[in-house]
Amino acid sequence: MAEAVLAVAFAGPHVSVQDAGRPGLMRFGVPASGPLDRQAFAAAHLALGNPPDAPAIEVSLGGLVLTCQSGEVGFAVAGGGFVVEHGASRRGSWTVATLRAGERLAIRPGHWGSWCYLAFAGALQSPLWLGRAATHALSGLGGGRLTAGQVWRVAGTRAVREGAFPCPVFARPRQDLRVTIGPQDRFFAPETLDTFLHAPWRITEAWDRMGVRLAGPQVAPQAALDMLSEPTLRGSVQVAGDGVASVLLADHQTTGGYPKIATVLDCDLDAMVQLRPRDLLRFTVVSPAEAVQIARAEAGRRHRYRETLARAAGGAGPFGDGLASLPP
Repeated sequence: MAEAVLAVAFAGPHVSVQDAGRPGLMRFGVPASGPLDRQAFAAAHLALGNPPDAPAIEVSLGGLVLTCQSGEVGFAVAGGGFVVEHGASRRGSWTVATLRAGERLAIRPGHWGSWCYLAFAGALQSPLWLGRAATHALSGLGGGRLTAGQVWRVAGTRAVREGAFPCPVFARPRQDLRVTIGPQDRFFAPETLDTFLHAPWRITEAWDRMGVRLAGPQVAPQAALDMLSEPTLRGSVQVAGDGVASVLLADHQTTGGYPKIATVLDCDLDAMVQLRPRDLLRFTVVSPAEAVQIARAEAGRRHRYRETLARAAGGAGPFGDGLASLPP
């Protein structure tokens, strides 16, 4: 079986192995983890014809540099506007190419975006935890973080259809986040809720895979925080006793005792994580019924993109030849 051996020359913070995550285990206190930008993760695998839950490398703004010690392997990079330096070429993310023995692959931040995904045409050999490779950052369990000096193997490597593929509009950073109010809006005065919905907010430097703290007005609860701990969700906007709001992300705790003033629609979260520190954002309230309609429409949009990308990946000739009908 063909194999490629890759050495890590450099890895920035938060660069880790992720697969589709661990659904169904939150009742045991196990976060789902998985990619922060699930759409970009899926696109990288689809471009290679991989299973949708295969492991890939999640790359942060810190970047990543690999060298191929032996063998060769097709790869795809999707997510953000990163710069991909491969051999003598320099291109943007949303691309498929082949890494060969002796070549160097560097992924660096470009003009926009905070996360991208490096997937391989083959099986990335990664440690598993509870049957999955997704890395839970706080514990380090799963595939783990990448560090300089590591060696990774990709088994069952295969040839790929090379070329660029389009970045869809829904993969770009989103500053207008749609939310439903609650479930603990009873803890907040009406004027506080109004402030939350109409004030500008900024992404801060205080972020990790668990969540991101927001800079903006204080939205402190008006009542004593005597609520019992209860389940939390990706997208929950949790407010601590000091009035600071945070949006919970992939590695969020499974329960929490702080009130949740609102919940970001799941279909907006992948685009939200592509914002960078100091970027502005605003919240727009929608009703639960509207949220369901929006989610269904967005799911259809993403499904059409994935179907066309999968067909293009399975065709013959240069990658771009099969993408004429790919929606933006």
